[in-house]
Amino acid sequence: KVAQQLGPRPGSRTVLHAHRIMLVKCETKSNRVKGVSFHPKLSWCLASLHNGTIQMWDYRIGSLIDKFEEHEGGPVRGVCFHLSQPLFVSGGDDYKIKVWNYKLRRCIFTLLGHLDYIRTVEFHNEYPWILSASDDQTIRIWNWQSRSCIAVLTGHNHYVMCAQFHPKEDLVVSASLDQTVRVWDTSGLRDKTVSIGGVPVGGGSGGVGGNSDVFGTSDAVVKYVLEGHDRGVNWASFHPTLPLIVSGADDRLIKLWRMNDSKAWEVDTLRGHFNNVSCVMFHPRKDLIISNSEDRTIRVWDTTKRTGIHTFRRENDRFWFVTAHRTSNLLAVGHDSGMVVFKLDCERPMAMCMGASLFMVHDREIQSVEMDKGMKGTQLGSCRRSANAMTSGMKSLQYNTLNPSETNMLVYYTQDGGCYDLFVGPANITSDTNISPKQGNAQAVCFTARNRFAVLQSGGSIGIYNLQNELSKKFESPVATDYIFPGGNNRILLKSEEKIVMYDLTARKTVHEMSVSGGVRYVVWSANGAYCALMSKHNVLLAGKNMEYYHSFHENIRVKSGAWDENGVFIYSTLSHVKYCLPNGDSGIIHSLANPIYVMRVHKQIMVYIDREQKAHKMRLNCSEYLFKLSLNKRNFNDVKMWIANGRLCGNVVIGYLKKKGFPEVALHFVEDQQTRFNLALEYGHIEEAMTAAQELDDGNSWNRLGLEALRQGNQQIVEMVYQKTKNFDALSFLYLITGNVNKLKKMLKIAEMRHDVMSRFNNALMLGLVDERVKIMAEMGQVPLAALAAKAHNLTEYMEKLDEQLQSNDLSSYIPSKPFLLIPPVPLCRPTAGDSGNWPLLTSTKKIFEKSSFESAETAPMPGSEAFLDAADEVPEDTEGPGGGAWGDDDLDMGGTDLNVGGGDWGGDLDLGLDLGDAPAMPEPTAEERGLNLTMADSCQTKWLKRRKLPADLVAAGEIEEALGLLKRRLGLMNADPLEAVFKQAYWATCTSFTAVPQAPALQLPLLSEGSAKARDLSPMILFTAPVILERVKEAHKLTTGGKFNDALAIFRSALQSIPISVANDSKEEQQLLEMIDMCREYINFSRLQVTSKTQNTPDKAARNIELNAYLTCCKLQPVHQLLSLRGAMITSYKAENFVTAASFAKRLIQGNFGPPEKNKDVLTQARQVAQICEQKGSDKHQINFDAKASPDDFKLCAGSLTPIGPADTSVKCPYCGSTYHASWKGKLCETCQLSEVGANTLGIQLRPM
Repeated sequence: KVAQQLGPRPGSRTVLHAHRIMLVKCETKSNRVKGVSFHPKLSWCLASLHNGTIQMWDYRIGSLIDKFEEHEGGPVRGVCFHLSQPLFVSGGDDYKIKVWNYKLRRCIFTLLGHLDYIRTVEFHNEYPWILSASDDQTIRIWNWQSRSCIAVLTGHNHYVMCAQFHPKEDLVVSASLDQTVRVWDTSGLRDKTVSIGGVPVGGGSGGVGGNSDVFGTSDAVVKYVLEGHDRGVNWASFHPTLPLIVSGADDRLIKLWRMNDSKAWEVDTLRGHFNNVSCVMFHPRKDLIISNSEDRTIRVWDTTKRTGIHTFRRENDRFWFVTAHRTSNLLAVGHDSGMVVFKLDCERPMAMCMGASLFMVHDREIQSVEMDKGMKGTQLGSCRRSANAMTSGMKSLQYNTLNPSETNMLVYYTQDGGCYDLFVGPANITSDTNISPKQGNAQAVCFTARNRFAVLQSGGSIGIYNLQNELSKKFESPVATDYIFPGGNNRILLKSEEKIVMYDLTARKTVHEMSVSGGVRYVVWSANGAYCALMSKHNVLLAGKNMEYYHSFHENIRVKSGAWDENGVFIYSTLSHVKYCLPNGDSGIIHSLANPIYVMRVHKQIMVYIDREQKAHKMRLNCSEYLFKLSLNKRNFNDVKMWIANGRLCGNVVIGYLKKKGFPEVALHFVEDQQTRFNLALEYGHIEEAMTAAQELDDGNSWNRLGLEALRQGNQQIVEMVYQKTKNFDALSFLYLITGNVNKLKKMLKIAEMRHDVMSRFNNALMLGLVDERVKIMAEMGQVPLAALAAKAHNLTEYMEKLDEQLQSNDLSSYIPSKPFLLIPPVPLCRPTAGDSGNWPLLTSTKKIFEKSSFESAETAPMPGSEAFLDAADEVPEDTEGPGGGAWGDDDLDMGGTDLNVGGGDWGGDLDLGLDLGDAPAMPEPTAEERGLNLTMADSCQTKWLKRRKLPADLVAAGEIEEALGLLKRRLGLMNADPLEAVFKQAYWATCTSFTAVPQAPALQLPLLSEGSAKARDLSPMILFTAPVILERVKEAHKLTTGGKFNDALAIFRSALQSIPISVANDSKEEQQLLEMIDMCREYINFSRLQVTSKTQNTPDKAARNIELNAYLTCCKLQPVHQLLSLRGAMITSYKAENFVTAASFAKRLIQGNFGPPEKNKDVLTQARQVAQICEQKGSDKHQINFDAKASPDDFKLCAGSLTPIGPADTSVKCPYCGSTYHASWKGKLCETCQLSEVGANTLGIQLRPM
């Protein structure tokens, strides 16, 4: 939870003590809020506004759900939800009471009768009654079922400001500006009007009060009149259980009243408000009174001691209303500019698990609960009493998991400025006991070893104490520390704003650090200490035992708690859901929540949690989804099979996950729709499964798609069958041609003849090389000249005589080429032999594991029980090949009885033309495939070097541009990737080579390597932007700077700065060199920008700005020669502009500075002495500039965005990459120096070599 102070002064410091803060859950901005009502079950609240609108808010997520605007003529002052029906009631200044159905989103009826403004409305908890108070000096009770007024309570002689039902008894309390509080007895009205068996007792369902005497009814009578306030009473309220009433009035007093059966009397008066008390009530769950006032305060009072505990102030808003939730600790107040939903104290349970024991605080007693033995609790000790009734004062309970031989616990309190209790007792306590604690003061505490714990002291130092609570050693924290968390054996986690630092207490050094958006609030370690979850308000970061980054995610709703299960899966709860996150980053929802819970332990699919009533519970989780994903991730295929069979997994989400992870074959086990199965099978290339689905669908589009995929895979038999099914004879002929199947091609010729398809006959004859058949076809079609020409060209004498007769002696010799070439069909390099299918061999991938035959034959594993999880590096992958198989395996191509007989079979009735083919040979069925070659794909070079090292340069060289940009965003806060496009292209192409292969074959692509070879296991890509390359660029830019070519120098310095993230350092020396070049490039880029800008300020009206820019140049950290030139330029510019005092300061720096051998700079120094002498005589500045010439240049800070100074007291932010400094207003903008990063972003920092 975020602890927010209500309305802090601008720039004020929020004091983080439980008794000084308000825990704001939701704050809205709107017109003045006059009434608020909580929904009894849902996380909704109504706010009635002064402008006549009623708003419905979901305070859990802080969003407006709906608004209702039917009231006319002014404010809506009262609003109330019904306890069980989807109704609420409202009353306003239009004299109307409206009853609304929020499901229908409209008013269902209006109650008329009041003659003036309506102040409050309320539903009765049991009866179908509505109570209303009005400025017409009456209180009315309405039956909302019969939609009629059943009683009018008269007696007040001024505005009735409020009226309320007693939560249990037949009483009503009202407050009026006549300075009285009245208690009314409604038992007579109950007896008269409440139905028994559906029949009203005593009649009177429609009239007012059950008789004609409207104002003289005796159904509701005054029981007590409470007098004591000196001015009008604004509010009165019953105690939920005791015979007490509290009232608040314009006399600024709160009065407490007690009543019995015969009388009521004043008990005490609470003084403290200094303006009218608007509203006052008893807290429904604590001995507190909550009041608010037009003095802009909310005050909390102790009911027992009758003293003020705390005051919440708001600067500009008066408070008008306060209400409490019926079943939770939530309160809501309405003020001039909106509404605030808040709690007075944190409800997080003080608890921690160790093995099968849960250690928790309940009613300020520490208990040990055995989670596996009936959840029975054993008392161990007592905690301190709270400082007041408003807050518990407790912050956390920690158990020492590093000491199994004893019971060690630390309870930390926020009261008394921060303190702790240390409980030390024997292990395995089985009966109630009372361990005496040792006490101390601290800002935070945590265990660090078997017999040591750390204490964050008020001065910021950290003390290490033994279990006798004695200081062993003390050290200063390496960072400004807000809080400390356990970090493992002899380690500690230090929180510094949004940064978390792991510090080794033995080595006295920082192990690792990282940033968590929003700041770490809770740290949860796995049982074996291998994984750690860092939780903030809306973010969770998963890390390893050395704080190495694994994964992080953001939740839009508050994250409340979490625990690691035995499989290494993090189970966490938000306000509305229980969710999971796998080590690889995959996450999902387990179930939703009606009320927030705090997850303590998840083991063997049993979750132990604590609710906000501080009670521990157990429940079984449906972990099927995440255990299935975990099994798939770990390649435990037997478990995958088991979860498919038993886990009741279904839905498009799981199918999408399998497709995303590269296992769409498994998705086939979730769907029965043939079209979906067909699409899935085609998507990953499972031809046999797709063919089965296509046979069920049996439509042309499916067969065509199947044929294309089969052709792509080289599965000749499937393609052949598809072409048969679709009667694509031309494609079938071409298939036989390219596969060299001459026999079947001859049969296609016969089929074409049967079908009387002349073009198909001609094409088949052409592909077979049958010239005589082509001659016959042309002659039959009347193309005699063409037939004769073909016959003569091929010297077919048997046809020439008959054709010559038909030509009638026309000579065709002149048309025959002098050197004709024989047209021969292409000859296949290899022909299928008997027993060989001719299908192409395919590579075996991990998908082969999931082929239906092997997957379904796997034995279903038993439901998993307890299994300790291992690091990914320790997992042993299962064998990826089935026992028989290889790529060809036992998956014989089953053609389903397909017969290629010319006259029938699966060519079928579609080809039965009633022709007799005589003895045409039958086409044989496809033969079953024999076991063939099994090929396995090796890792590519890119995969190998990314396994070894994953720096941005390696990712770019491998072509993983998106991942490289993501890494740079985490490390450098990358905001603008445009400048990196050219850098990435250069770095990528620098690793690419191409070798010419044999003719008509693609070129061979091989990466250039700096270490190893393509066959080696450890290799590294060629890095273009090495430290020497970048150094050469910087040297070139220095030469341009010396020559005064600042535009060119700026471009080269910036290019070098943008290339460094894609560089790799071979050792610490190179790394330091690259980091120094980042600083150098930053200084010279800002120097060049100042120079370029100053050139545009050479006009007389801009003289002051020109002097300023030249003065800022002298504060850049440059090489001596450039420092000398910048000082000389600033001196001359100031002198010419008659700023003699400023010019003298630059001359003095020139004279006193060390810029190399004096003889080389003799002329410059002489000129400086002359200028200094003249300026001392003048002693004045013509232009006032924003530069302190007397201050040290080393202390000067320049805003790289506005090119203006940053004062010593001004807040500044930096670029996370280049380190340029900016005014705080530049936070979130693009850095003007590197043009890459977001100013002020919290990042991991640049990494130039492996950790």
